Amino acid sequence: MKTRVRVYTDYKSPYAYVANKPLFDLEKSHDVELEWLPYTLRIAEYLGSVDDRSPHYWRKVRYAYMDARRYANEQGLILKGPKRIYDATYASAGMLFAQRSGFFRAYHDTVFEMFWTHQLDLDVLDQMKAVIEKLGGSADAFEAYATGPAQKEVDAITTEAESLGVFGVPSMLLDGELFWGGDRVDMLTRKLEQRAKGISPPSMAVSR
Repeated sequence: MKTRVRVYTDYKSPYAYVANKPLFDLEKSHDVELEWLPYTLRIAEYLGSVDDRSPHYWRKVRYAYMDARRYANEQGLILKGPKRIYDATYASAGMLFAQRSGFFRAYHDTVFEMFWTHQLDLDVLDQMKAVIEKLGGSADAFEAYATGPAQKEVDAITTEAESLGVFGVPSMLLDGELFWGGDRVDMLTRKLEQRAKGISPPSMAVSR
């Protein structure tokens, strides 16, 4: 049985975008199974309104996008700063819908690429329906899901994630241990290698 690594991601996170390649590479190099789940960042909830944010905050934001762009450039990806603040609930619903419909990887790559090249507003339902239809899914079935049970399901996934210690993306969980950020993929890789050799380092699992 393959080792399962749970990955929480959000399509509007630049760091989640640039972590995709090293994470998918793990499936080949370390024979793991990635379990992808949406973690929809609620930016206003923990940062307050745009008008209330300090100059320190904006310096950090500018650096973060510049830093993520460096990672993107190394992978040959285009990463443009977002035009506004987005609600990724429809995109998160689309992830779950695509998984159940058998085209998750195509959806995952398409939404990330289109959003970060300014070809997609992922909080506009008609645009998300067009993506689903383009990939062979039913736009009507997606709309029924996205405007129906999806919100409750996405909220439940977020609540469970936070009970496990998740607070941002990308976040990876292996044997209950949390790794946050694309720069922790190397550390996750070492943990997988120790696990394969039967080495049992001190447990760092999140207390529940």
